Amino acid sequence: MMGVENVKVLGILGAHRADGVTAQLLQAVLKGAAASADTELVNLNDYELRPDHDSQPNDDLDALEAKLMAADVWVLAAPTYLGSLSGVMKNFCDCFRGRIARFNSVGEAVPDRFKNKHYVTITDCYAGGIENYLTGVTDATFKTLDKFLTMGGLIKLREIVVTKTWGMQTITAAKQAECERVGARAAHKKERDDSTVKRYIQLFFMIAVMALLTMGIEAGIQQLIPLNNFWAYYGVFVVVFYVLLAMILHFFTVVKHRRR
Repeated sequence: MMGVENVKVLGILGAHRADGVTAQLLQAVLKGAAASADTELVNLNDYELRPDHDSQPNDDLDALEAKLMAADVWVLAAPTYLGSLSGVMKNFCDCFRGRIARFNSVGEAVPDRFKNKHYVTITDCYAGGIENYLTGVTDATFKTLDKFLTMGGLIKLREIVVTKTWGMQTITAAKQAECERVGARAAHKKERDDSTVKRYIQLFFMIAVMALLTMGIEAGIQQLIPLNNFWAYYGVFVVVFYVLLAMILHFFTVVKHRRR
């Protein structure tokens, strides 16, 4: 369906089944986007994917590149197998690695023609929600996709996860609705969001809260161990602040994503 905003949302399915849970999640996102955008779904199983060679044409990879170039938002969906990205999607990432970015003389990836496009990632796994939250079963899947896409300068919008999919035939109404909402929002993300000011504001409040917590903890410590000079007080403050900062950084870089 052609939307009034002329935004193109491309769904990329990297699963073995065209009607499985992963495909249903992707279709739900595209359904939500279809009200205001042009949508298309490509199944990677329909393409013969292989790495580029200078002397050989690569028609299927060329066709996929043209679709990716024309799209404003990419929605990549792949199940998590054995704690990692499915082979179908991983093969696409491997084969497309030489095209996602421009590489300089020392082999560093430089964002190029795909820079500032947006993306959504989707995965599902057999593990339960609590197990996934505590052990991060789906972490490797998201990290691999994020590394591949940010190498090209794409901007992340959202992650979607479904857990405990063993025996599941259809996604729940709640997850269907969530996916449609994500798709509807993604359809309006044609231009890059300048969130620099927002990040500085978030950083300010994060530091302010951490400083307050540190002072509160230090006041409790002082009830047990008197801190009678500046250096003792300063040393305890630095140690407590560092521990809190390390915990927050670990949460945002390793733990935090929508695992349920």
